Amino acid sequence: MAWDEWEQAKAASPASGSTQTRLNQLASSGSGGTDLTVYDDVLGKLGDMARSLHGQLATDGDHARVATFEASNDLFNSGLDMGAGLLEVHDAWNTKLRTLREACGHISNHLDHSRSTHGAEEKKIVLGMQDAGGKTMTVSRIYDQFK
Repeated sequence: MAWDEWEQAKAASPASGSTQTRLNQLASSGSGGTDLTVYDDVLGKLGDMARSLHGQLATDGDHARVATFEASNDLFNSGLDMGAGLLEVHDAWNTKLRTLREACGHISNHLDHSRSTHGAEEKKIVLGMQDAGGKTMTVSRIYDQFK
C-alpha cells in the first residue's frame, strides 16, 4: 500500500462510521452491526470438519506411498536417474501430507479449546462482575448503568 493510499484509507475510516463499541450479548444499536461474532455450533462444525479432513488425509493421502517408493527403488536399481527423482517426489509428498495433517489437527484442537475457553470465560465474566455493594452485575444491570 502506497503512502497516499494509506492516507485515503485513514481519512475514509471516520467518515464511514465503522468503529463502534458495544457490550457483549447486547444487540447492536448502530447500522454497521458487529465485525466479529462467534457461534459455538459453527466452531463445533468447523472443528468436526478439520478432524474429518485429518482422518481422510491419513487414509486417502497415503494410497500411493508404498507403490511410489517401490517404483523409485526399482528404477534406481535399474540404473535410471529417474528413480532418485521419483524418491524425491515421494519424500516431498510425505512431508507435505504430514504438514497438512498436522495443520488440520491443530485447527481442530484450537477450535475445541476456543469453544471451551470462551464458554468458561463468559461464565466467569457474567458471574464475577459485582457492583460496589457486592451485588452481581448481570448484563441487564450493566446496560441500565449506561442508560
